[in-house]
Amino acid sequence: MAMEKAASFLSSLIGGGGGGDGEPAATVKSILIYPIKSCRGIAVSQAPIASTGFRWDRQWVVVNPKGRAYTQRVEPKLALVQVELPPEAFDEDWHPTADHHMVIKAPGMDPLKIPLAAERTTVDDVSVWEWSGSAYDEGTEAAEWFSTYFEKPSRLVRFKEVSETRPTNPNYAQGYKIMFADCFPFLIASQGSLDALNEILKEPVPMNRFRPNILVDGCHPYSEDLWKTLKINNLTFQGVKLCNRCKVPTINQDNGIPGTEPTETLLTFRSDQVLRPSHKNTRQVYFGQNLICKESLSGKGKGKIIKVGDPVYVLQAFTSCNDAPA
Repeated sequence: MAMEKAASFLSSLIGGGGGGDGEPAATVKSILIYPIKSCRGIAVSQAPIASTGFRWDRQWVVVNPKGRAYTQRVEPKLALVQVELPPEAFDEDWHPTADHHMVIKAPGMDPLKIPLAAERTTVDDVSVWEWSGSAYDEGTEAAEWFSTYFEKPSRLVRFKEVSETRPTNPNYAQGYKIMFADCFPFLIASQGSLDALNEILKEPVPMNRFRPNILVDGCHPYSEDLWKTLKINNLTFQGVKLCNRCKVPTINQDNGIPGTEPTETLLTFRSDQVLRPSHKNTRQVYFGQNLICKESLSGKGKGKIIKVGDPVYVLQAFTSCNDAPA
């Protein structure tokens, strides 16, 4: 009987099958791009896929005088920095010209315009976690803007894709690469998971606490934990690692103030001790699944784009979180 229940649950996760035959497991509800690491995301109706994830995602980062990246973990004020790109920047064949800019806004600051197609100087020794390399410096005006905002010397830099490569952890995703994202090209989460969490929180939290790239709806809570192979618009994604959460979900994204929730509650039922009992307990909590996209390795090509409303078909699922990589 237990095996029948497990098979039935897995069947509900897979949702009927493949790349269009059968019922989808979920639907893409939102697509979110974070051009500057740890700053606010942009909700878009579609997003082209590049070799490092969604186009424009984590292409910039703010650094200190030693080139070390700022994140909300140490600079929660990043949560208040809003980023805008031209709407056409998310068209598959779009290329910026000298007239196109990224616009950056923050409380108490005049808007800052960053040219998207300008010649830039290179700075060395930029570092994000384990990686260090060269990056493009976005110039004095941007440095003064961020230095004023953070009240200490800061610079804005852009990933130098022509010469730099930042590989993902080969233990989970051999041969893939990212820009300034933490670890992997994509993060998926479901509305069902957030709704289930909010049912037990004293004060509900919005999904922006978890900063997914792909938000889906229509599936059971935490179904995305077990998605091993999925198809969205004929693109093949693989779930490569449950997303262990840092302190960022405890930071209110509307005011930059940290707290203790939702991590305190997640520890009671979403910790590795609960979800992965046969593994070493490191007091991690999990929400969402890290993904790679197979087609991101295949050069430019056409049609590598996903859209809000796309069905999500799950082709393979892990049997439990205990068996999923984390």
